[in-house]
Amino acid sequence: MVRTVDEYLRLLRQELDGSDPAVIQDALADAEEHFRGALAQALNGSPGASEADVVPAIAEKYGSPQEIAAAYRQMEARLSPGLGRRTHAGPRSVFYRFFGVFADLRAWAALLYFVLSLATGIAYFTWAVTGLSLSLGLLVLIVGLPVAVLFLLSVRGIAFIEGRLVEALLGVRMPRRPRFSNEKTGFWQRIRDLFTQRITWTALAYCILQLGLGIFYFSLFTGLIGMAVYFIALPITVFAFDMPAYIVIGDTEYQAVTWAIPFLVVLGVLLLTATMHLARLMGRGHGALAKLMLVNDKAR
Repeated sequence: MVRTVDEYLRLLRQELDGSDPAVIQDALADAEEHFRGALAQALNGSPGASEADVVPAIAEKYGSPQEIAAAYRQMEARLSPGLGRRTHAGPRSVFYRFFGVFADLRAWAALLYFVLSLATGIAYFTWAVTGLSLSLGLLVLIVGLPVAVLFLLSVRGIAFIEGRLVEALLGVRMPRRPRFSNEKTGFWQRIRDLFTQRITWTALAYCILQLGLGIFYFSLFTGLIGMAVYFIALPITVFAFDMPAYIVIGDTEYQAVTWAIPFLVVLGVLLLTATMHLARLMGRGHGALAKLMLVNDKAR
């Protein structure tokens, strides 16, 4: 029989072993919040009772670790994160597998994420570098520690917000609620946890890294899409507006001949389709990176 909250959380963690780390983090946070709240209420109503006396009754009402773990697995099996649900089932032809990407919301959402990544990367990097510089510069003063604590808390908040954005647009399961903070944990213990937990520093590294990734993603996809649209629009620009068509290869500029325009249109369609596939593929890769850096290490 479970006697303490920590023992229940440990057993629940064992039952969820092998599940998605984000699911484990959410399950542990939900359980801890419920148990801590119910425990505080029960102890206030019965001053002479101890945690070992109250926890078994709370666990009986809440459910055993096995039952809760099974419930979370069933819930995750029914729900797909963000736009992660497949829009087509069953066998598909080669033609559909290639051009059907335009009907896949995951590809469009990933493309949107990569276009937005430049703006988010600039915002994250600016905040991280400014906060880090200010915190380090003020550490010699009495206000240095509070500033550093507030900055690191904001980084944890950014990590949660970015996780929600990643799940919504890239379809990768991320934590859906912030970690529960036990009110009985001492102030200095909370400060110590903030400085010693891996996720604080990996989230800070993610904020700094996102600028470089954002520049790369934005440049890559805007360049590919711009080139593809340029090729596709050649019949309109050349025949309707009488504009010359130029193709730049390296440092040399070539004027496209009229008979080559249909081939360039086909090339543009293929390039645009391949870009959509690339966005979907890279979305999975970036989602895996975000999960590695923005999910609590205790949930792994």
